[in-house]
Amino acid sequence: MPENGGFVSTQPKLSRSQLAAVVAGNGLEFYDFLIFGFFAVQIGASFFPSKTATGSLLLTLATFGVGFLTRPLGGAIIGPLGDRIGRKPAMLLSFGLMGLSMAGLALTPSYASIGVAAPVLVVGFRLLQGFALGGEVGPSTAFLMEAAPAEKRGFYVSLQSATQQAATLCAGIVGVVLANLLTPEHLTAWGWRIAMLLGVTVVPLALAIRRHLPETLEQHAKSKLPRPTLGQVVLALLTLMTLASATISTYVLININLFATRSLGLSPAQAFGGVVIGGLMGVIFNPIGGWLSDRVGRKPVMIGAYGLLCLVGLPCFMAMAHFRTPAVLYACVALMASLLALGLPPIITQVGESLPVRMRSGGIGIIYAVAIAIFGGTASLIVTWLTEVTGSPLAPAAYMCAALALGLCGMFAMRETAPVKTGL
Repeated sequence: MPENGGFVSTQPKLSRSQLAAVVAGNGLEFYDFLIFGFFAVQIGASFFPSKTATGSLLLTLATFGVGFLTRPLGGAIIGPLGDRIGRKPAMLLSFGLMGLSMAGLALTPSYASIGVAAPVLVVGFRLLQGFALGGEVGPSTAFLMEAAPAEKRGFYVSLQSATQQAATLCAGIVGVVLANLLTPEHLTAWGWRIAMLLGVTVVPLALAIRRHLPETLEQHAKSKLPRPTLGQVVLALLTLMTLASATISTYVLININLFATRSLGLSPAQAFGGVVIGGLMGVIFNPIGGWLSDRVGRKPVMIGAYGLLCLVGLPCFMAMAHFRTPAVLYACVALMASLLALGLPPIITQVGESLPVRMRSGGIGIIYAVAIAIFGGTASLIVTWLTEVTGSPLAPAAYMCAALALGLCGMFAMRETAPVKTGL
């Protein structure tokens, strides 16, 4: 019998290439989205001229944050679309919009060429970019959960997080290469555009691969989507708390290159090395976190990893601020990024397991996008402002650890959903 008013999830047997197509497409979208933040200094000089370097950087980080405003809208529109017409059409739509916005950003002339139209166009494309990415997470996560055997859901979902970290790794490598090959003037003038266009070039191929994916949502009848219950609303609030801690920590580490150059006085090439290390740890430890959560449960993994991260966060930033060397930067980033990566997949998997099939794509998409919009979009701006106001390089650590403490409260209150613990 069809469940949830005529909609059921099917479990197709995916080939390795098909599974790679889903997670790779997701990674490409995150590459395009994150590259803007990595080259914030250079983009600021191109589109947001200011009397001070800090003013230009803050305007650019504000534009980076603007992209987060439309992520809930993308999650609210494209996510439920994945519950109505299928996961695959929703993923195709979000990816196509991402490619369009990325090409627009890369090809927009500078402020010196077209004046105020340049920052207006950049903000517009950034809004479209956020909408596309907000709509990607729900359908792709639902697809991975429904394509996975019950005892491997955590691992399958972790592959999505791992490719996001792979995107961070690739963007960091691109940054290191360009910073070493180009002069600072060339990097500001056109080097950052190369980094963006590299992501655009793979969009046509990724769209072609996604078109041939199977559908995991089988529709038998048309009916209205159900309203959330009180329990689901409580779940959403608890998840928002946990994702807030993960999101703030993620973006503190994503912007470690800004911290390294502005607070530690390291070169751009050395700073991007920290981004590479953080991405590499994510690629390695995201799957380990998902695998562990399939065997011991979601809660033990997320609480253990984020509890340790809360304890080591401040000492790591103190060590980086004291020694101010690339070796200490890389060691501290490796430790913090590993713990962050271990804890994220169980959170996303637990949310998906708690939602019915007909609310899974939209529910995951909306909750995730709201958390990212509120906390991820403001993290870089708040950390930069706090550092400037206090004059302390420990400001990022204080903000991150406070968020982690709040997130741990949400994790303790959430119920366990892993089949190994519930007997599903």
